[in-house]
Amino acid sequence: MPATPVPTPSAPPAAGPYSPAVRAGDFVFLAGQIPLDPATGALVPGDVADQARQVCTNLTGVLGDIGARWTDVVKATVFLAGSMEHFATVNEVYGGFVGDHRPARSTVAVAALPAGALVEIELVVHAPASGHH
Repeated sequence: MPATPVPTPSAPPAAGPYSPAVRAGDFVFLAGQIPLDPATGALVPGDVADQARQVCTNLTGVLGDIGARWTDVVKATVFLAGSMEHFATVNEVYGGFVGDHRPARSTVAVAALPAGALVEIELVVHAPASGHH
């Protein structure tokens, strides 16, 4: 089965030649989300906690678009701009979205993120096409 882009009406518009979500068998790979307001495409104002909340809200919308929930997330990758100084804050916000579920996760500091974002998160989701909810 070829990898196939999945419609994601809840995601901010893609800012390049990529799809916000691509299905490969029973898995859906979600592109990294930065803290863009889906309605305006603009970076949300505020601190790293505000940005992390917007990223997770965007991801929640995309999960809904593909018929999944946070409990279906297998792996998350968190990118922090500049350094690991915001790790605890982002961890707290992220934890509020995943609840008791504990997907595998990596967190890395990177030199910079698109649009001057402070945080970006990508997900790998187990979401069989036949649905399981």
